Amino acid sequence: MIRAKKLLKSKNIKHGFFNKFGGKSKSIYKSLNCGLGSFDKKENILNNLKIVIKKIKTSPKKVFLLNQIHSNKFCYIDKKFRFKKNKFKCDAIITNLRNTPVGVLTADCAPILIHDQNKNMVAAIHAGWKGAYKGIVKNVVKFMLKKGCTPNGLTAVIGPCISVKNYEVKKDFKDRFLKKDKKNQFFFKNIKHKTYFSLNKYIYSELKSLNIKNIEIIKKDTFDIKNNFFSARRSIRRNENDYGRNISIIMIN
Repeated sequence: MIRAKKLLKSKNIKHGFFNKFGGKSKSIYKSLNCGLGSFDKKENILNNLKIVIKKIKTSPKKVFLLNQIHSNKFCYIDKKFRFKKNKFKCDAIITNLRNTPVGVLTADCAPILIHDQNKNMVAAIHAGWKGAYKGIVKNVVKFMLKKGCTPNGLTAVIGPCISVKNYEVKKDFKDRFLKKDKKNQFFFKNIKHKTYFSLNKYIYSELKSLNIKNIEIIKKDTFDIKNNFFSARRSIRRNENDYGRNISIIMIN
């Protein structure tokens, strides 16, 4: 489990970015696969989620997760929220409830955890290139600001995701971003006639544009096998038929 230095300063929250180490799953899911959307045995995944809960030392028995769809949609959980068995189809959770762990699952996409120390509100965001492009980060932050949070009170941490050196993209991918804003050229690198994209820098820039100053990037490349994270792109390259998911969670004490 990785914890962000900037979030550790907040004593009234718990959080963690988990890699694939320390769970019950076998073979390509070895071992802390938390993705209920994978083809792993459900029993193993549920046991892995229990391990995650235990590691961040929380009293609740489950993490609130989403049916992630690479969108710019989020859900807000407050005291009026009615919990249902069906997962919400969106890519971020915002809450001001205590003892309610919220999390996102990733396997190269970027997990983003946000905390506002004044309003004591947290958010967990799943941002692949599609969600980032569609504005999931901006939508979440703007909602939090409407709820009384302030840019100076917000701390945002971009968790482990695929690095620029392993994120090769096609011409149409780059063209899409440049059509949106020519300044997006900054997030692309050309190396030996190939084009690469920096997802975490793109998200960092988005957060900066929203006047958030307290930002941290955890520089761990999920594609690099040495870092022990699940990676969709690495699994595809190995011709594996599926892959596990890393979990990132945050909770107000």
